[in-house]
Amino acid sequence: MDAHSHSHCRFYNLVPEFSIEELAAFHGHLGPYIVLGYRIGKYVRENFCGDPFQMKAEIHCAGKPPESCLADGVQLGSGCTLGKRNIEIVPSGEVRCVFVANGKKMVVTPRPFPLPRRDMDYEAAIEAVAEEMYSLPAEKLFSVSIQP
Repeated sequence: MDAHSHSHCRFYNLVPEFSIEELAAFHGHLGPYIVLGYRIGKYVRENFCGDPFQMKAEIHCAGKPPESCLADGVQLGSGCTLGKRNIEIVPSGEVRCVFVANGKKMVVTPRPFPLPRRDMDYEAAIEAVAEEMYSLPAEKLFSVSIQP
């Protein structure tokens, strides 16, 4: 990625905090994968690379909803976006997020989470799972490895 030096810009590389309501408004509903992606993106930005112009994200998943909803959350949390062309969905049977910056790689693998039974109010139950995930500690949501 090209190095950017925009210290004179007021609106460069802001680090937003999105509420659960804002995640739902952006995505159209509240589901576990947007929350999980957001939490992963935030973690990566805080612990791996703080500048989304210096980072690339790959979302490895089935390539369709609900798993592909991770990408919406990762965009909001990490700052890697479709417009900057530094995020992509890679169809895979294994769900994980790979971030590359400054010659290093961070792989974030979501931990399994409980999905509600289909014989209940499924959308409300999914929303409750997502709401709980929003405030869980990172280590309960995903595992992280850094590779040189």
